[in-house]
Amino acid sequence: MDLGRFPGVAVITGAGGHGIGAATAQAFAISGCTKIAITDINEAGLLETQESINRVHPGVRLFARAGDIADESFVESFMDNVLQEFGRIDYAVNCAGILSSPLRSTELSLEEFDRINQVNYRGCWLSSRAQLKRMIKQEPIHIVEQNPYKPASISNRPSERGAIVNVASQLGIVGRHAAPAYCASKSAVIGMTRCDAIDYSADGIRVNCICPGVIQTPMTTHSEEVKQRLQPAIEMAPMKRMGQPEEVADAILFLCSSQASFIQGHALVVDGGYVII
Repeated sequence: MDLGRFPGVAVITGAGGHGIGAATAQAFAISGCTKIAITDINEAGLLETQESINRVHPGVRLFARAGDIADESFVESFMDNVLQEFGRIDYAVNCAGILSSPLRSTELSLEEFDRINQVNYRGCWLSSRAQLKRMIKQEPIHIVEQNPYKPASISNRPSERGAIVNVASQLGIVGRHAAPAYCASKSAVIGMTRCDAIDYSADGIRVNCICPGVIQTPMTTHSEEVKQRLQPAIEMAPMKRMGQPEEVADAILFLCSSQASFIQGHALVVDGGYVII
């Protein structure tokens, strides 16, 4: 275990169950982060993630609280809880998201449009905004050199106040039939990420996003209808398979790490090659 890789505090939304958020929380623990806060609207799934990390990594201090990230009051109070528990936020990963029904715009109700955007865009923005507000007030953390060929040491890279990774989608970059609300919500996350990257660079905060393809999670495999709907996208990608949550988590941790210290406002695609076709 590399105890020097993530010396700060990690916060992950959408961390319940067996999705990208849960895999990201576990990846932080595996990589030596000992202070982790997680949230999800699914309390049972959140408890499952908490128990899994506590069982395998008893040295990790874990704070978990269930709630709705589309609710501003919950987001603000949760981030306050994290500060009360750990004193700061260094790595923030906003994973919470939902799929849309397969409908064209003329078939899409306002309720369905709002449902998608409440979570995918509003919830991500509320979470990122709350994290930024707290990061800009904290002292920078010294970056530890991550060189496998020499002992960990303080590097000559600039110190940072924090790193945020928002989870968008390959469908934030390319369009797809019968998915206008979903594609737009994920495009909004990419646009928001780029703007925040510009606005908070001077504060020593990096903001990037990850754009997963079809990943094998409960959201994509919970029904035959959903699996059949996603199958053409799997077949279209050169690698012709679903990605694993751990593969996305690895990319997220890279963007949070000092190895990505000069990467800002980037949308990193992890999709088996779908967008290059």
